[in-house]
Amino acid sequence: MSPTPTGRLFRTDTGSDLVLSRTFRAPAEDVWASITESDRTALWFGPWEGEAASGRTVKVQMVFEEQMPWCEMRIDACDPPRRLALSMTDESGAWRLELSLLETDGSTELRLVQHLVSEDGIGEIGPGWEYYLDMLVAAREGSPKPDFTDYYPLMKGYFDELSTS
Repeated sequence: MSPTPTGRLFRTDTGSDLVLSRTFRAPAEDVWASITESDRTALWFGPWEGEAASGRTVKVQMVFEEQMPWCEMRIDACDPPRRLALSMTDESGAWRLELSLLETDGSTELRLVQHLVSEDGIGEIGPGWEYYLDMLVAAREGSPKPDFTDYYPLMKGYFDELSTS
């Protein structure tokens, strides 16, 4: 499998936004469930536990990463079924993410935006998001899960070039 990178980079007043999207033939409420219900996020990212609400922090297990680490993720905004904003800090730095859904004519576009303070490491970050979004697609379709080796390092050059253009 040779997936095609879809990520785009937009410069902002505070840094850059890395934007990736996928479209599903499903209502926004169903796609929302895939990104917010623990048993469904477990299929493509990892399960989470805790009391989910804006301003709260939940624990998320990244089951498709080595050693399946748990991390704390703050819910900065939750506006079902349209917008979810999250933040977390790990050894790689601060992660600020937004997932937004737009339903049109029976299809829903999911946009994942990572707000970047620096574009350092985008060659590693971008392929990771492409992989996770395709994991979401596979989970929703019941199709085989993608293999991360099809994404990295093959997509690294594409994302590195985004930061130099």
